[in-house]
Amino acid sequence: MDVYIDKPKCTGCHHCFDVCPVAVFEMRGRGTSGNPDADGANKDNAPENMKWKGVSDSAIKQKWENVKDGHNHFAEKSDGKSGGISVGVNGSACILCQACLIECEGECIHIVDDTGTKYQSIYK
Repeated sequence: MDVYIDKPKCTGCHHCFDVCPVAVFEMRGRGTSGNPDADGANKDNAPENMKWKGVSDSAIKQKWENVKDGHNHFAEKSDGKSGGISVGVNGSACILCQACLIECEGECIHIVDDTGTKYQSIYK
């Protein structure tokens, strides 16, 4: 399996990290000092147009930045509960349970299985 995140759409909600039974995801920082990859935000196999370059998707940001659900949306660093950015660092462990696809607020998770079938998150 190949699992990657469309980084500009990631809200930092931690849902993928929290629900994954096989630890596919890690939460990383969004980068500092003008270096978007300083904290390893692009350590997965995301295509170039889905890599973190320091700017969140405007439609996703508008939808989530003022939602009061206990998450620190779009925060630069993770506080252990929210914030930061998700990275699919262990895609080979994915068992395609699809829990992350259902829970992802930013609809930013992409999975490609061994047959080439593609799956994308759609928020419930």
